[in-house]
Amino acid sequence: MVSPISMLGDLIPVLSGVALGARLQGRNVAVMTYIGDGGQSTGVTYEGINFAAVQNLGLVLFVESNLWAYSTPSEMQYRCKDLAERAIAYGIPGVIVDGTDASQVYDAARDAVERAHRGEGPTLIEAKMMRMKGHAIHDAAAYVPKAMFDFWKKRDPIARFENYLVRDKKWLSGKENAELIADVERVIEEEREIAVNSPMPTPESAEGGVFCEEGCHDIRPKYGMPKVRKGTGNFTQTEAAVHLK
Repeated sequence: MVSPISMLGDLIPVLSGVALGARLQGRNVAVMTYIGDGGQSTGVTYEGINFAAVQNLGLVLFVESNLWAYSTPSEMQYRCKDLAERAIAYGIPGVIVDGTDASQVYDAARDAVERAHRGEGPTLIEAKMMRMKGHAIHDAAAYVPKAMFDFWKKRDPIARFENYLVRDKKWLSGKENAELIADVERVIEEEREIAVNSPMPTPESAEGGVFCEEGCHDIRPKYGMPKVRKGTGNFTQTEAAVHLK
């Protein structure tokens, strides 16, 4: 789990690097990250996908095609109909799924992960969906037509999956489902009460954890240290550059 600060494309080359590092340890791993339809227009997205494609790395990239990049609609972002078509330019498979169907998302992800484990390279998966709230808490999304909200509200992925489990597959009874939801809500409420009733942190505690100081933790590669040969090149302070042969 590589924790991000933002999902705006930067994790694509990072995860490709994780896959490359694992390969240097003799393993084919699957690495997965996500990008929105707005973020996928950034340059680092293309660079990261292209690197993964050329190196045949096990990148599984989900493009959440949610119709709006902040307040910019899709038709003002790109001319192609399906973002999965962009996979053609990288020479990798492109898959389109209904992003509101949990089963389709799972199946596509599983297939892509299995390809990665076989050493067959990256997969781009476009999930068609709709962002049902604003870009952030300050954004009321007043620019989205009400009819669009009404259309996609009927395709809520949680409601669809609940219907699939309870009514279609009957893996849960209505009573079991209600008890499960009530239990989750009880736990959330208990945790909320703990948070509300906890004292505020002291001002000086803001200084803690800013830097990884001595003794905080030892970070080591998950797959072991790579084997490297010690170089023989040396240089003096007066040289402008070193050319290693």
